[in-house]
Amino acid sequence: MPALAAARRRGVAAKKAAKPAKATQPAKAAAKSSDPATLQSRLAKLGLRRDFDLVLHLPLRYEDETRLATIADASSAQSAEPVQVQGRVVRTEVMYRPRRQLVSRIDDGSGVLVLRFFNFYGSQAAALAEGATVRAFGEVKSGFFGGEMIHPRFRVLRGEEPLPEALTPVYPAGAGLSQALLRKLIGRALEEQPLGEVLPEAVLAPLGMPSFRDAVLALHHPRPLGAGSTHSKSAGRREAEALRSRSHPAWRRMKFDELLAQQLSMRIHYRERRARSAPPLADAGTLTRQLIAKLPFTLTRAQARAWSEIAHDLAAPHPMHRLLQGDVGSGKTVVAALAALRAVENGWQAAVMAPTEILAEQHYRKFHEWLTPLGVKVAWLTGSQSTAERKRMLAEVEAGDTPVVVGTHALFQDKVRFSALALAIVDEQHRFGVAQRLALRKKGRNSGDTPAEPHQLMMSATPIPRTLSMSVYADLDVSVIDELPPGRKPVTTKLVADTRRLEVVRRIREACRAGRQAYWVCPLIEESETLDLQTALDTHAALTAEFPELRVGLAHGRLAPAEKAQVMQDFVAGNTHLLVATTVIEVGVDVPNASMMVIEHAERFGLAQLHQLRGRVGRGTAESACILLFQNPLSGNARARLKTIFESQDGFAIAEADLRLRGPGEYLGSRQSGAPLLRFADLVEDASLVATARETAEMLLDRHPDAARRHLERWLGGRSEFMKA
Repeated sequence: MPALAAARRRGVAAKKAAKPAKATQPAKAAAKSSDPATLQSRLAKLGLRRDFDLVLHLPLRYEDETRLATIADASSAQSAEPVQVQGRVVRTEVMYRPRRQLVSRIDDGSGVLVLRFFNFYGSQAAALAEGATVRAFGEVKSGFFGGEMIHPRFRVLRGEEPLPEALTPVYPAGAGLSQALLRKLIGRALEEQPLGEVLPEAVLAPLGMPSFRDAVLALHHPRPLGAGSTHSKSAGRREAEALRSRSHPAWRRMKFDELLAQQLSMRIHYRERRARSAPPLADAGTLTRQLIAKLPFTLTRAQARAWSEIAHDLAAPHPMHRLLQGDVGSGKTVVAALAALRAVENGWQAAVMAPTEILAEQHYRKFHEWLTPLGVKVAWLTGSQSTAERKRMLAEVEAGDTPVVVGTHALFQDKVRFSALALAIVDEQHRFGVAQRLALRKKGRNSGDTPAEPHQLMMSATPIPRTLSMSVYADLDVSVIDELPPGRKPVTTKLVADTRRLEVVRRIREACRAGRQAYWVCPLIEESETLDLQTALDTHAALTAEFPELRVGLAHGRLAPAEKAQVMQDFVAGNTHLLVATTVIEVGVDVPNASMMVIEHAERFGLAQLHQLRGRVGRGTAESACILLFQNPLSGNARARLKTIFESQDGFAIAEADLRLRGPGEYLGSRQSGAPLLRFADLVEDASLVATARETAEMLLDRHPDAARRHLERWLGGRSEFMKA
């Protein structure tokens, strides 16, 4: 690591040369930052552990110091964009009211600008002495005495100093790492590190992108913005804008390389998994066909297709890692039940894990209803069971007497031992971390005398946009249930301002008196000091008083598990007419008689949540409605979300809109901790590059494995934590 090593050597030399005399505050800070161990630690916090990491530490943004604005123009414009001015200091003073601050005034002949510093050193005050010529860069705001810059970056000029000809890169930094130090370290790394191509020409030529060297140098050292003719200046400004917006060809090359590294790592993981052993679950045909014959409905074409894909994977001698995704109410659970039966009819066990007790209990009831008539015993395992009941369940599971086990995160605790686990089904998989899913997978490795690991079927009721499926989920096979069962009626969605709350209350009363049930969802449990939201507790009290003739229940995450289970059971049984709840009912609640959903402060919810909540109604034959109560004024983002959910019932279209509005984080949950993070590419803006990178990764692994290895080494430094998922 020559650049980092050189920095450490300079730090040692600086320490030896330093005198133990009284140091100014800036000198103390500089000495501390030059300490080699401190510097290395600070760089490591930015992910800079190798010299080549400095090459890939690309600018966060650029600042235009190629131009000077007059103080008059800068003060009158007062835009959010920083500007650069130059003037002579006419006065500098330390003021103590209303707080201690350094105030300096500079004049360029067109006007006077105030430079204001609330945190400053004596050396700064000395530098801004009267008569000094100062060049300052910052955002101009309107102050009491006219235009002013708060904490600008400035330098005192010593004679004539030409302006830079190119944009100034600004790098992601941390405490104790100045831009000057980063630029020096990065500059040295660019000189010393190999910047040649590691990808074959046959791969690069069709892409029409600049070379890696040209792209890196263009981003770290932008070209001059043009001089002379008006044409060259305008072209330079266009290039500067392309750099800022990250649409420049150099940015496209770096984004592609980053996406390619991600795709390579995920596909290598995919291929390595297929080289491991899993129990092949052949088409025994007994239990699965019996269940299909006994179902009171016919599988949709999408369900049949998904089951065929899963059955094909289960029959293979390597572990299945398949994601089953489908819209709300599309019928994923019955497909999961068929997969569990395939394990059972081959003499193995299956585990079904859900993130909440409500969802786990919903699965248990369904599996018990479908599997018990076939002679298959289903166990229920959660953290809220009595000690005696839990002990009995654990003994049955370990002995193999119970072939199907349903539960929450309690399933992957050390005390849970399976006799022969061949299939792990994880619902709402994005709510579990990588380590949790890995713990459940390891439950099958010591099953009997077979060192094989179980197959994994992950399910998501939140449709995942295609771009995410191709990138973050590139290590999985994906099955999609993209049609609803026949008879499911679309839910009417209404947007209602909270000023019309009484009308909504009246509609609730009419629906419940007609024999239907309803939900009223609130975003908070108790009153918040910062958010003026109607709380679940207050709403429950108000609606209980409003409807003395109705039974009003309350469900939220702070209820004791047994109490929460009883509340939900009362609602499922029809003993409760109206259920006031938080988002604990977002998934897994299936009450066909519930025909109305009210969502309080709908503007506070994300699109995926709104769609999931709406899916709790419309599960029976009655006409159903979802009323989105909102509070004005609405932000632009909130208005866009409500417009989307109002206009669309298609979960996949809603997911795409959600991705555009909020980015990929909502979909990834904890999964991203086991996948290479993207620093430069944007999965929405760069969707076309994702597809190209995916195709290129497959081709590299097949035809140029050495080039694939070199590319991964360049971008990931040989790290392998991304192989954990």
